Amino acid sequence: MGLVAAEAPVSSVCAALVAAYAAVRAQSGSICAPLAVEDYVIQSMADVSPPKWHLAHTTWFFENFLLQPFVPGYEPFHPRYGYLFNSYYETVGRFFPRQQRGALARPTVEEIYRYRDHVDREMRDLLATAPAACWDEVAARVTLALNHEQQHQELLVTDIKHIFAWNPLRPAYRERREAPAAAAGRPQGWREQSAGVYEIGHEGGDFAFDNESPRHRVFLNAFRIADRPVTNGEYLAFMESGGYRNPAHWLSQGWQTVREHGWQAPLYWERTEGAWRTMTLSGMRPVDALEPVCHVSYFEADAYARWAGRRLPTEAEWEIAARNGAVEGNFLDSGRLHPAPADDTGAPTQFFGDVWEWTQSSYSPYPGYQPAAGSLGV
Repeated sequence: MGLVAAEAPVSSVCAALVAAYAAVRAQSGSICAPLAVEDYVIQSMADVSPPKWHLAHTTWFFENFLLQPFVPGYEPFHPRYGYLFNSYYETVGRFFPRQQRGALARPTVEEIYRYRDHVDREMRDLLATAPAACWDEVAARVTLALNHEQQHQELLVTDIKHIFAWNPLRPAYRERREAPAAAAGRPQGWREQSAGVYEIGHEGGDFAFDNESPRHRVFLNAFRIADRPVTNGEYLAFMESGGYRNPAHWLSQGWQTVREHGWQAPLYWERTEGAWRTMTLSGMRPVDALEPVCHVSYFEADAYARWAGRRLPTEAEWEIAARNGAVEGNFLDSGRLHPAPADDTGAPTQFFGDVWEWTQSSYSPYPGYQPAAGSLGV
């Protein structure tokens, strides 16, 4: 029988946070469920982390930033896990080197799952008994930690795909679940946006990372933005026109990268018996001309835009264009795990889900940005 301390916050907010904690933590386990134990330890390149590391790192976050500060006398599950699974001190060298994460046979996968179970039990107790005086800070940190773990869930799927694609056997992470798309496709349309002064940045209320603030004004000239992402078929036309052989389309650093690495197509595309195929989480399949093109670099996206007589949007333009659309799309929880063709309704679509979209803006702070007080390392 579970007991709740008298001073514990009993509210719908608390109940919602407990439910969110259970759901997010279970999702990480669900993502890893199709893996064999050997898959958990592979690091296919320096920027890819083994699935085992993601599971441990997100668990360490809860332990380090919640259990140790708020549970009197709490002792870490293992005294060296903070060194192995902390990425906070990457810039000063006080962590296990990122590029060597795949060299760790121990702790075992079984031990990592025991670590997760231990921290989950302790977190359930903390959420049930946290004194009212510190509840707001606990709730804020749990919310941050859950969003942090959801970021790593996206990384998990991304890294698992690279791990499987790196294998010459091209194994499938899981069987394909969705039926082949039946959409007939649609011509690319354009959405008009008038010139004016607009506000972008987080408005407050729901959770946001500190780099999404502050709210500020920007002036934009009138522009048009495509009503759906570029498709594989459209990108293939760029390739077949000699796009990867013509330096006129490329930024100088991009052209240098193309020549150094021998790029001829997006990552995961392979030409077999005269046809293009691509690696997916369900194994190799023919490139679908109607699906949004994905796994292209900034250089490739910019080169395609130049070839097409267009340009990439700025960050502010993209935010203004996307802000009135419904936040719905093909996300992780859809189970598809692959971009889907745009629907044929003609309405602007796919601002959310399916693919990340490049802008021409650098990743720099908004005017007036300040790190959140008490910022935590992630």
